[in-house]
Amino acid sequence: MGSSIKRVGREYSEKIKEKFSQDYSPEPRDIYFTIPNLISLLRIISIPIIAWFVADHRMVPALIVLAVSSLTDSLDGIIARAFNQVSKIGQILDPIADRLLIICSVLALGIAGIIPWWMIIIIAARDAWMLLLVLLLAQFDYGPLPVHFVGKAGTFMLMVSIVALIFCDIWVNPFVDLLQLAALAAGIWGVGLYWLAGYIYSRQGISLLMKEKRAHGR
Repeated sequence: MGSSIKRVGREYSEKIKEKFSQDYSPEPRDIYFTIPNLISLLRIISIPIIAWFVADHRMVPALIVLAVSSLTDSLDGIIARAFNQVSKIGQILDPIADRLLIICSVLALGIAGIIPWWMIIIIAARDAWMLLLVLLLAQFDYGPLPVHFVGKAGTFMLMVSIVALIFCDIWVNPFVDLLQLAALAAGIWGVGLYWLAGYIYSRQGISLLMKEKRAHGR
């Protein structure tokens, strides 16, 4: 009796693991009203709230909203894969949320006088170029380019810098001053990786555009 219960328990556990590890729909579907898409939309809605708090030097509520938003960043992908809700619009909303969070956060930090404006201009220029490239690729029915490790590393460094700079504005002491310098250094490295990833994506995108040009030129 006990062995039967254990066997049933193991089988149930394996089914649960299989459900949550299964690689659902490599081809995303044309579905819109899903829980992951709603979560992504809520993340986008939270971004101007975070930016407003930061620009107004209200860093504690900014960190709270940012923490909740960051938790949902992984949650939408897990739910989408677990319940077969991977969608084309979801693959677009998620990177849009990441880009908007970065550009709005650094803009708010600039308004608050915490980071130099040249960092904002460099980040905004890269995102503007990538948006143009995505729009050009969309004319030939291409979706978002595959995420590169360098892009993930650049985004991670920028997010670490943003969070640390927000945190440093709460207190004033010598340790926090050193942390702020380290956060600015991390931000500069993040900007460098951000543009390096932009270069990699540009090569991929331009290669696809040239391929389409040659195909239509025949």
